[in-house]
Amino acid sequence: MEALNSIVGAINGVVWGPLMLVLILGVGFFLQVGLKFMPILRIGTGFSLLFKGREGQGEGQISPFNALMTSLSATIGTGNIAGVATAVFLGGPGALFWMWMTALVGMATKYAEAVCAVKYREKDELGNYVGGPMYYIKNGLGAKWAWLGVAFALFGAVAAFGIGNGVQANGVAQVLEANFGLNTSVTGVVLMVLTAAVILGGITRIGAVAGKLVPFMAVAYIIAGLLVLLINIGNIGHALSLVFTYAFTPSAAEGGFAGAAVWAAIRFGVARGVFSNEAGLGSAPIAHAAAETKGPVNQGLIAMLGTFIDTIIVCSITGLAIIASGAWTSGESGAALTSHAFELSLPGIGGYLIAIALSIFAFTTILGWSFYGEKCVEFLLGVKSLMPYRVLWIVMIYFGATADLGFIWLLADTLNAMMAIPNLIALALLSPIVFKLTKEFFASGGKSEEPGGTPAE
Repeated sequence: MEALNSIVGAINGVVWGPLMLVLILGVGFFLQVGLKFMPILRIGTGFSLLFKGREGQGEGQISPFNALMTSLSATIGTGNIAGVATAVFLGGPGALFWMWMTALVGMATKYAEAVCAVKYREKDELGNYVGGPMYYIKNGLGAKWAWLGVAFALFGAVAAFGIGNGVQANGVAQVLEANFGLNTSVTGVVLMVLTAAVILGGITRIGAVAGKLVPFMAVAYIIAGLLVLLINIGNIGHALSLVFTYAFTPSAAEGGFAGAAVWAAIRFGVARGVFSNEAGLGSAPIAHAAAETKGPVNQGLIAMLGTFIDTIIVCSITGLAIIASGAWTSGESGAALTSHAFELSLPGIGGYLIAIALSIFAFTTILGWSFYGEKCVEFLLGVKSLMPYRVLWIVMIYFGATADLGFIWLLADTLNAMMAIPNLIALALLSPIVFKLTKEFFASGGKSEEPGGTPAE
């Protein structure tokens, strides 16, 4: 086991090393420039379409709004609480700056992913729209690239059990045990029952639950975070100064913080940023492909908001709360660091707030990733694999909640990065199509959209 741990650790160092970070940021920046920074300039248009998209306006299974909420259900999770804290603990306050940079280029990546997902989606044997990187590779790039789609589906199907199942269930179990003394086995069983009640109903039920739960939990967490920032309002200016200073200069050791080089700020800021908002990983377009949307660009404009909401809003609140409260020098890491920051500002309730937020965030992540994983498996094995996969997903939650996940976290983190490689290659090759569709859409005032969708072979 130790040897396997070392091998996966070595691979992890490569896939989350300089090459991967350059690839993620490079493709995102290339798309952002090619789109003439439209995703940043058209944020208002995106929010307008999101408001109108609460009802479906085309073919698909779920409304554009619920497609984004399903996507957000998978991204607003432990990454926003534990991931941001880990980035600050390992990379210093400057890591938050690099999370922002990842998000700004990631908006273009997420936009392009959704455009391709709707453009090249198919109908499966059950009459449901299916899409995502494996389909836009197959239908957009042709037979010679088919192996790349298979590689993505394999990485996605396995990574889902770690990143979207075991890691999330474990996070809930640990935080509820620490704060409320709840046995991990009890948490595992309750999570299994709740998850089964939702995912056995497929994407329609997942979308309906996400459409109600995600906005509520996001707004509640944002309000709690803003309250912490208000309490520490005198330190906000200094916190922002630390973020910008340490983004480009090494952060000195202070209190329980060991200090970090600029490279650590960049590496952990980008890695945790991608882990949180998933821009470039290829997961979110699987949800957006099911949207009842007017066309690819409409859904792309809504999809890009996922990165903005997740990182620019939610992660920023977490990061600034940790830095402004002074908790970042406490020596704590992960969810315990965020919990400490909230407890310092809201004594007696701060820790409980984080425990409850983390539990709900993680539960919705389990729902979102169950859909991603099953669509990867469906691509490989067909619709007959859906129900067995859902049952296995439910069973694995219990093991995730009760087991030691050190190795599982490492493996999931590694496969998560490997999902990005086929997806980013496909986005770069399909970028002329994305640019063309975008240009036509805005030239016609948004009236030239084709619904998208490729007949199943």
